[in-house]
Amino acid sequence: MKTACIVCALVSLLAAAAVAQTGAIQPTPRMADGKPDLNGVYQASSRRGSWDAEAPGEIPGQAAVRPTPVNTATRDPIPFQDWARERAQEYLNRRSIDDPTTFCIPQPSPRMTPVGLFPMEFVQTRDKLVILYEYFGLYRSIPIGRPLPDDVEPAFLGNSVARWDGDTLVIEASHFKEGGWVANGVFTSDALKITERFTRVDRDQMNYEATIEDPKVFTKPWSIRATLMLRENARIREYVCMENNLDPDRYREYLKNPSLFTRTPPAQ
Repeated sequence: MKTACIVCALVSLLAAAAVAQTGAIQPTPRMADGKPDLNGVYQASSRRGSWDAEAPGEIPGQAAVRPTPVNTATRDPIPFQDWARERAQEYLNRRSIDDPTTFCIPQPSPRMTPVGLFPMEFVQTRDKLVILYEYFGLYRSIPIGRPLPDDVEPAFLGNSVARWDGDTLVIEASHFKEGGWVANGVFTSDALKITERFTRVDRDQMNYEATIEDPKVFTKPWSIRATLMLRENARIREYVCMENNLDPDRYREYLKNPSLFTRTPPAQ
């Protein structure tokens, strides 16, 4: 019996070593009910521009090395209504000093999820998904397979429910507070609705797509897409936006004298 156990252990070790050496793409892990297991810490690939299997938080040789680049964060052309496009341009002309994040106000998920600098953690059970965002220290507790309650109130992150569409977890968020930005200068109203799709295609990669609808601001729905990479040995750390937040004072100085913030073109 002892000999058999030793042999089994050696076989397991050799198999694990083979996977580590080859960096083979491993299948999507699954929960007891057969649904994809989304548990883990992920980070968007948008800052690196390609899959980085040797990034901090990974065991060298453990994550699969992709034969082709993964999709970085992309978005459709923004279908602003005419008045909204003018306002968005004003925000950009003012160097985004009106950005809600300047004042540590939480923003809708499409603005936080594709931010490659900050990881996020997924905690999944059979009937709930909890997403912990290092950025702003936020969280979402999302029921799976249940309707939205009747007594929800408008919230910065909206109110979300989830359902499975095959192997894709679809999250529908609505009842947002007015004024959130889903991208730099891309403001929204209280009519905002966001449909997110999370698809874990294998052990190391999860695809993200958010479709944004706001008939008060946009002429039609549009989408943001990103690839999330598993960071198996990473962890969520504390992020306190209000601590030493210098943005409001800096922007007040800009309003007094914009020329101080004008970039001088480099000498030829």
